[in-house]
Amino acid sequence: MTKEEELFHSIANELSDVKESKMFGALCIKTPNGKSGVMFYKDEMVFKLEGKTLAEALNLKGAKLFDPMGGRPMNGWVQMPYEHHKKWKELAMISTELVRKIVKK
Repeated sequence: MTKEEELFHSIANELSDVKESKMFGALCIKTPNGKSGVMFYKDEMVFKLEGKTLAEALNLKGAKLFDPMGGRPMNGWVQMPYEHHKKWKELAMISTELVRKIVKK
């Protein structure tokens, strides 16, 4: 297990009322409504963000819109390299709170 993956699991364990799961074959963190707010993809973290937080995250060196299929980036999902790992926990908290508000249809 890489240090990046170890950090993902550590963050998942520290967040309240979430569980680890899979999304698109990648590890993710889901809230009780079944929605994913955080993913672990190619040793980087991916966060669902909006507004000012989204803009600030995208301004970090190496951060980009998550584009797992190439050519179709997922709006609001930011892929962030390990270089910014000290921000991962805070962004995971923000993103899980964001998706926690989504009402299941």
